[in-house]
Amino acid sequence: MEKIPFTPQGLETIKEELAHLKGHERQAVINAIAEAREHGDLSENAEYHAAREKQSFIEGRITELEDVTSRAEVIDATKLSGEKVTFGTSVGVADEDTDEESIFHIVGPYEADINRGLVSTSSPIARGLIGKSVGDSAEVHTPGGVKSYEIISIELFDMSKV
Repeated sequence: MEKIPFTPQGLETIKEELAHLKGHERQAVINAIAEAREHGDLSENAEYHAAREKQSFIEGRITELEDVTSRAEVIDATKLSGEKVTFGTSVGVADEDTDEESIFHIVGPYEADINRGLVSTSSPIARGLIGKSVGDSAEVHTPGGVKSYEIISIELFDMSKV
């Protein structure tokens, strides 16, 4: 069984979502189905079908999150050296073509959020950067083509500050 890397905060977020789905959303959809049944003919009852669809989604998400939490491996970034790009590091890069600078935070797949600079370990950007040191050049194969970045900084990061 393959482990899924998480920051402590990332796993807590997943557990909170799971608890919310089990404790609130599941019961709310059961109530919605019961109410829709009271309206009679289920074959033409749009409310009933919508509630059943939502129930299916919620149960699927609960199953997924239970699997994820059972395979979660919390990685304490404070125990990493910070000398190479790994899970749990913030990486400052400069685009070698445009000199535009960016910062990427390397996290697990369930914590990724490109709008916040959180990139998954399985993303093309992270795969191109992992294992590199400050001063190294990294080629990143993206859907738009190959981009070259220079690693300008590597720091351990605290997810709560992102």
